[in-house]
Amino acid sequence: MNMNRRSLLAGAFGLSIVPISSLFAVSEPYTRSGKGLKVGLAAYSFRNYFEWARGKKNAAYQPGEKAMDMVKFIDYCAARGIHGAELTSYYFDPAATTADFQAIHRHAQEKGIAVSGTAIANNFSYPIGSTEQKEQIAYVREWVDNSAAMGAPHIRVFAGKHPKGVEPEQAEENASKSLAEAAAYAGEKKIYLGIENHDSISNSARLLRIVRAVESPWVCVNLDTGNFIGDDVYAEIAAAVPYAMNVQVKTEIRAGADGKGRAPADLERIVKILKDGGYEGFVTLEFEEDADPYERVPVVLEQLLKLCA
Repeated sequence: MNMNRRSLLAGAFGLSIVPISSLFAVSEPYTRSGKGLKVGLAAYSFRNYFEWARGKKNAAYQPGEKAMDMVKFIDYCAARGIHGAELTSYYFDPAATTADFQAIHRHAQEKGIAVSGTAIANNFSYPIGSTEQKEQIAYVREWVDNSAAMGAPHIRVFAGKHPKGVEPEQAEENASKSLAEAAAYAGEKKIYLGIENHDSISNSARLLRIVRAVESPWVCVNLDTGNFIGDDVYAEIAAAVPYAMNVQVKTEIRAGADGKGRAPADLERIVKILKDGGYEGFVTLEFEEDADPYERVPVVLEQLLKLCA
């Protein structure tokens, strides 16, 4: 896609008179049949039960039967009859080595569980060339290496919150440029970087602008069904599906003009949108409710297994 066309698309996104089908049309969607949905589970769903959280001791952690680590999490996924495990980066021991990540890969293989990917908390909105931006690139490269050791083909990344003094338009451009820089290294390891609708990305228009601005086959959408804000979040989900390489499903959607409210998600409708949009790949439950995941997660996974069959 040439620069002129990207500029035209970016301009069109700002015009309310453009038909919604034109606004959200993806000119180069993945060619897929939509018949290969696989159910996975994100380690984030058990966030209060891991000993470590973002490099520090987890304040919510308590030893006991419910205590979780990545080996136990993989075992849990295998026992539930699902296909994959998303191993959220936050919950690894900060002292973990390449050998530890390779051991996780072997354990998952032995249990018949695919390591569908991992997820990190980066920020690509810092000015290009700044100390902060360089640190973020180094952080992503580190997790590209860790992902390769685990056999994980995908990393969920963020555009991030807009830094102080950086205008939204500039932050968006920064995000695309940093994403492109990180993708050059990720591609060498055959790891996809899936940017999520999170933080500064609350609609599919901005999400697709950032993705389309990067000339890399290793950049894609990590579609989070619970993070869009708008009058019709299901339409936003449908718009992002053609470029999604990974889908994180939430049991709730955002409600209200500011997105601070919550409403139950229509999982049947979401899975239909994925199938109708031709999506193939993991449908990963990322359980965010305050309820006990040991009680609720099995119920939701059973529902997803039936819907995705």
